[in-house]
Amino acid sequence: VQLQASGGGLVQDGGSLRLSCTASGSTSIRYDVGWLRQAPGKEREVVAAITWSGSSKYYPEFVKGRFTISRDTSKNTVYLQMNKLKPEDTAVYYCAARSNLRLPMRDKSYDYWGQGTQVTVSS
Repeated sequence: VQLQASGGGLVQDGGSLRLSCTASGSTSIRYDVGWLRQAPGKEREVVAAITWSGSSKYYPEFVKGRFTISRDTSKNTVYLQMNKLKPEDTAVYYCAARSNLRLPMRDKSYDYWGQGTQVTVSS
């Protein structure tokens, strides 16, 4: 499966952005999808994840109440709505997918990756 991420940009502190991740290729296979980010000098971290059915979602504490992940299976697209953005949210954001549905949602292991989209939050 190929993933195309889009929607990043420059936003002020407290602003919002919506990222999109569109899949193509073997979209008939069930995939869990995650959004991860990596800031310079820091490890990549999961910011949200959603099961293939959309029935379960995961958010780490540092984004709870601010980020929302959703998926539109008819469009093969997963969204990440980011509100109340902070300068520390500045990073390259990646969407990723995996076919191993038994991994914990907080796990960073994914099989397929999008190209990354830059999110910059100015103070």
